[in-house]
Amino acid sequence: RPACAMDWQVLTRELSLYLESQVRVGLFGSGVGLSLVLGFGVAYACYYLSSIAKKPQLVASSDRFCRFLEEYCPVVTETYYPTIWCWEGRVQTLLRPFITSRPQVQYRNELIKTADGGQISLDWFDNNDSLYYPDASTRPTVLLLPGLTGTSKESYILHMIHQSEILGYRCVVFNNRGIAGEDLLTPRTYCAANTEDLEAVIHHVHSLHPSAPFMAAGVSMGGMLLLNYLGKTGRDTPLMAAAIFSAGWNVFESVESLEKPLNWLLFNYYLTTCLQSSISRHRQMLEKLFDMDLVMKARTVREFDKRFTSVMFGYRTIDDYYEDASPCRKLKSVGIPVLCLNSVDDVFSPGHAIPVETAKQNANVALVLTSCGGHIGFLEGIWPRKCTYMDRVFKQFVQAMFEHGNKIFSM
Repeated sequence: RPACAMDWQVLTRELSLYLESQVRVGLFGSGVGLSLVLGFGVAYACYYLSSIAKKPQLVASSDRFCRFLEEYCPVVTETYYPTIWCWEGRVQTLLRPFITSRPQVQYRNELIKTADGGQISLDWFDNNDSLYYPDASTRPTVLLLPGLTGTSKESYILHMIHQSEILGYRCVVFNNRGIAGEDLLTPRTYCAANTEDLEAVIHHVHSLHPSAPFMAAGVSMGGMLLLNYLGKTGRDTPLMAAAIFSAGWNVFESVESLEKPLNWLLFNYYLTTCLQSSISRHRQMLEKLFDMDLVMKARTVREFDKRFTSVMFGYRTIDDYYEDASPCRKLKSVGIPVLCLNSVDDVFSPGHAIPVETAKQNANVALVLTSCGGHIGFLEGIWPRKCTYMDRVFKQFVQAMFEHGNKIFSM
């Protein structure tokens, strides 16, 4: 045998003997300590298997959509086993950015002009080495929308691109205005309710590859924006389907959850500083319209939106903006197949605010609800460095739609 294998066996045996001796010595020379450890392990395993590891709830009014998912996207019907040592929602949310790997992706950047004189940064992964789709004109394209202050560099975006690369697809990431290093040419950024920039991007991408199958996937605020766009356009869109991950369905409920003391400490204040940081570089441009000193004193997302976002987009009150930004109000109008993954322990999108009954009224919508997973967490495996449950849902659903989507209405 190789020497390293022998060394590992010797080390493991010596470590086991040492731990056993320490347990005995620590508890008066008896085996009580080992029994307690084993007993605790068995009890924890039983609790985990009975209360933590569960099949997700699949909500869909259409039997055909359900059968389609069961056959071509079976991951949504399988038991989700969260990482055994960090299954709680807040912990998953906090650890995911630090634990998950960051696949290497080479982008091609493109800046496109908008009707109001602004510009949008798109990062393309062309996948020109695709073996399955060597013809670029018909290579399936996935438009990716990151979260509130996210860009094409986020680990969850990189993993989606990695999964798409394996399948032979092309990806393009829509970076919101002023986020990805480009200058603001006008005093305007972005919000979850205004879909004008997304409409421009979808039209642009489709015009470049009109013969290519076209889907979109949005994460967190990107998912909210995509849902609001789909609710506005119905069937009048070049997208054939969409995937939504960890969307905040009701903004009123989301901000209320984030303002609870522990959630404010762990998430709200940090997210507010991220929002402020994202606009501070453009301060000279934005000072033409805003009291930036007041905006920079915001200590919650709600205060930031009240002083900046809602004002920028012309809403009379913060409540008017939050009502318009909430995708739950537009779900009935979605006209293409949409799969939405949420965890019911997501503090950014509380389980009680997920529009289950509304989803049951639209045959184009399917909700996949896990009991654990947090916000863009969905970690699984002992050491969840690579693929998450969310990544697997993304991969199977886009493959199902691109390669078998014509069967969804005939099953």
